Amino acid sequence: MSAVAAPLALADVLARGDVWRGDALADLPAAAIPSGHPELDAELPGGGWPRGNLTELLVDRAGAGEMSLLLPTLARLSGDGGWLALVDPPWRPHAPAWAAAGIDLSRLVVVRAARQAAWSVEQLLASGGFAGVLAWPESGLDARALRRLQVAAEGRPVFACLWRSTAASAAPSPAPLRVAVAADRTGLALRILKRRGRPASRPLLLSIPRPARIPHALAGPAFPAATSRSAALAAVA
Repeated sequence: MSAVAAPLALADVLARGDVWRGDALADLPAAAIPSGHPELDAELPGGGWPRGNLTELLVDRAGAGEMSLLLPTLARLSGDGGWLALVDPPWRPHAPAWAAAGIDLSRLVVVRAARQAAWSVEQLLASGGFAGVLAWPESGLDARALRRLQVAAEGRPVFACLWRSTAASAAPSPAPLRVAVAADRTGLALRILKRRGRPASRPLLLSIPRPARIPHALAGPAFPAATSRSAALAAVA
């Protein structure tokens, strides 16, 4: 007669890193990238932006200084030798400022995809060659497209971020993390709308310099022409 395995104690199950309780934040430090903002990391499951999952950042309008939120993370990914992709950004990155932030411009790809933004993001994520993929889809994404992007990111060591309108916050999304970002007179105001674990109880105010006080900090004309979708995929083939 074969031996019957002893049942696992509940405490042993809850101690696993890939199990989280509804009243606590998920703790997956190996899958997180520090945001560079300690007060934000304290509110993010795993202590930073997640790898291998979709993150949605919701804004009313572009150009309010929102990219300053991600520059420390992108610099960390770039410093580790990772490729970064920007899909349909609403501005042209200012190369000197991005280089000064620690981003290797030779590993930064800008893709103009227009109506094929969702397809392009899915291919970039599935390629496994990018450490960070950020996208600004022009048109609305339906639930099926969002699910495909979440599946493409799942389990991969990639920071996958979608910038969407705050109007999308009313619609359900498979993204495990959704954060609303707005300009504040002293920096940026963040509201964590969805995260794994207990809901966030209050908004965060981050003292991050905005472009209005740092001319050409993020956007400007001094950047090489955007690459095509095929060239972007070939870059890491």
